[in-house]
Amino acid sequence: MARIRVFIVLTLAVAAGGTFAFGTYQYMQTTPTDAPVAVATRDVVVATADLQLGAELRQEHLRSIKWPADYAPAGAFSDTAELVGRGLIQPVAANEVFLPTKLSPIEAGAGLPPVIPEGYRAMSVRVNDVIGVAGYVLPGTRVDVVATVNPTTQTTGMTSKVILTNVLVLAAGTKIEQDENNEPLAVSVVTLQVDPEQAERLTLASNEGKIQLALRNPLDPTAPETSGIRPAALMGYAEQRVARAAAASQAPPPPPPTIEVIRGDKREQIVAQE
Repeated sequence: MARIRVFIVLTLAVAAGGTFAFGTYQYMQTTPTDAPVAVATRDVVVATADLQLGAELRQEHLRSIKWPADYAPAGAFSDTAELVGRGLIQPVAANEVFLPTKLSPIEAGAGLPPVIPEGYRAMSVRVNDVIGVAGYVLPGTRVDVVATVNPTTQTTGMTSKVILTNVLVLAAGTKIEQDENNEPLAVSVVTLQVDPEQAERLTLASNEGKIQLALRNPLDPTAPETSGIRPAALMGYAEQRVARAAAASQAPPPPPPTIEVIRGDKREQIVAQE
């Protein structure tokens, strides 16, 4: 009897489980699934590689990708033909969207000229590894220009002074010139963005003395005025002379001359009259 009850319970359990499984299957088959939401897209032109300032855009630099239409950057281009032949006035990274603010005007061409803002000039100076801050002066960095000039014929007149501050570096590289023997010579050149007055200062400093570039933080807009420095002040001689003069002015005067007078067993000091 016990076996019959166990068999009946087992049969009912299997039947209930099967019924539940079949019902679940039927429900899943008849319940509609959410259809994917169609997102409107548009073509956007991006860069295929990192591109430097002044580069002329060619077809191999450009490709179109699909971009959600509602989130496309304002002004983004959709046709690569619109960009071929135009120049960059700012660097562009690989896969970055091209925007009008990073492009030179149509028909302006490529290279350095379209990069120069109105009212400014591009001026190149020859540098070495020391003047060029050991290779850290790169396009987009900012520098101060320090000039060392001797306006007199005396070595004591040699003066170093900051003549330009917060100057933008447009380009830095190497070009080939010829030396005195007409042999090719690699020369490092840095091109700076200056206004006409700054160009005059830089030209005079380059011809009359030596210049040095001082790399600065691009987030630092300060331009402190300096008085320059000469060799005597550099070695501290001027400060020492000033200190000695100040000490001499503060020293007590020497005692006046006196005469010793002896009267019998008495002695007396009398100030001598001039």
